[in-house]
Amino acid sequence: MRPRIASAVAAASVALALQACSASSATTPPPSVKLTVLAAASLATVFPQVGNAFHATRPDVTFAFSFAGTDQLAAQIQQGAPADVFAGASLKYGDELLAARLIEPYRRFCTNRLVLIVPASNPAGIASLAELRSKSYKLVIGSDTVPVGSYTRTVLGNLDAVYGAGYSAAVLGKVVSNEDSVTSIVAKVESGEADAGFVYVTDALAAGAKVQTLDLPTAAEAVATYPAAAVGASPHLADAQMFVDFLLKAAAQRLLRGAGFGPPPTS
Repeated sequence: MRPRIASAVAAASVALALQACSASSATTPPPSVKLTVLAAASLATVFPQVGNAFHATRPDVTFAFSFAGTDQLAAQIQQGAPADVFAGASLKYGDELLAARLIEPYRRFCTNRLVLIVPASNPAGIASLAELRSKSYKLVIGSDTVPVGSYTRTVLGNLDAVYGAGYSAAVLGKVVSNEDSVTSIVAKVESGEADAGFVYVTDALAAGAKVQTLDLPTAAEAVATYPAAAVGASPHLADAQMFVDFLLKAAAQRLLRGAGFGPPPTS
């Protein structure tokens, strides 16, 4: 082979090799990332939908969700459990984790409020909140260590101003069980183990026709504000922060609103 022809063939081979490498790198997908999200039990219905919406914008990111009472989630992070994102139902636990430098600064991404639910058949015949003081019935509420239980006790205290002094003490006297998550309260009311329970409006909506809902007076409400943050020890910190930021974007907010959550506070 003549030298000039050989050089041309070699140059063409190099060019083809470079084109093949370029095409290969262009079609190679980025490494996949799985984010472990520890989220409040009241987010169990909507967060997988939010995760799907985020995945549509970042196909390389998938999720493993774990739902429980916010106090349990905070304890898991404090004990070093692997996690990328924390999403709770109370600023109290967000503040505690932030003070311990276990999470990045959190963002308030939605709010919630309480309602009273009774089984669809309403065997105790509860027609109003005022009747809770004197009727005979079985009430389930959250324990005082979980946000829904803390908010419930605040609401009952506020209702003393509506229904008279001693109302909250009388209602708390009807409690037959203190639950560690709002999903447990809903389950006991749906099954008829309890005649009534205080839950988030989002959980009442998710239960649908299985329960009846009694709204609380606006003046007595205790609004729950939800914080979300990337966990400081996350091996995927940038992706975790992107998901936290996504919770404030229009697509996620539409899903949260559709599930009954209120907008994040303005201040």
